[in-house]
Amino acid sequence: MNSNVENLPPHVLRLVYKEVSALVADPPEGIKIYPSDEDITELHTAIEGPEGTPFAGGVFRMRLVLGKDFPAVPPKGYFLTKIFHPNVGHKGEICVNVLKRDWKAELGLRHVLLTIKCLLIHPNPESALNEEAGRLLLEDYAEYEARARLLTEIHAMAGPGDLPGAAQDPHDSPQPKKHAGDLAKRAGGGAPAVPAALGNGASGPSVSVSSSTSSSSVAVKKKADKKRALRRL
Repeated sequence: MNSNVENLPPHVLRLVYKEVSALVADPPEGIKIYPSDEDITELHTAIEGPEGTPFAGGVFRMRLVLGKDFPAVPPKGYFLTKIFHPNVGHKGEICVNVLKRDWKAELGLRHVLLTIKCLLIHPNPESALNEEAGRLLLEDYAEYEARARLLTEIHAMAGPGDLPGAAQDPHDSPQPKKHAGDLAKRAGGGAPAVPAALGNGASGPSVSVSSSTSSSSVAVKKKADKKRALRRL
C-alpha cells in the first residue's frame, strides 16, 4: 500500500503527528500504539482482548490507514491477527459505523481505537462482514463463543517463540516501505517527534520462552491439535 504522506497538506500532518504523539504518551487502556517515523499515515496497534469475551487473553494486531482525504474521510481499519467476529471480514477489514456513516472529522484516532475495542465486547450482527459469525451470534451463542475462543487461542495467544497476536501469513504482516520523505519538513518545524515504531529498531513485546524442552513440545502439540480441530469445523 502506497504512503499518503505526500498527499496530505502540512496542517493535517501536524494534527496527525500531535494526536499520534499523544496516543503514544497516553494510550487507551488495553491498547498499544506502534507509529512509524517514516509513514505517519499508517498506524499499527495491538489490542488486548477484553475480559468476559471469547477474545480474553489474546492480543490482536490491527492497523489504521489514513487516506489522502483524511480527516474529511474516515481511516480504514484492518485486523492483522485472525479473528472470528461478525464485523471483521476474512481479509481483516473492519465494519463499524464510526468508520463509515457516523464519521466526523473531529472524532479523532483515539475515538476510533476505543470504538473498535468496544466492538470486541458488543458485536453488531446486523452489519456482519462474516455472515457465519453473525448467524451464530444470533442463533447459537455457545457455538459462536467456542469458535471465537478457538481462533483466539490459535492466533492471538503466544506460543513458544511467538509474539502475541503475530500474523499467521507472512503477507499479513506489515511490508517494508520506501521512505516517504522528510516528514518533519512536510509537517513543518513545530511537529512533535514520533517515537520509533515496532519494526523500526524498537523491541517488540517480550515473550518468555520455557527452558524446558518437554514443556515447549507439549505446547506445540496442543496448538497443532487446535488447528486440526479448527479444520474439522
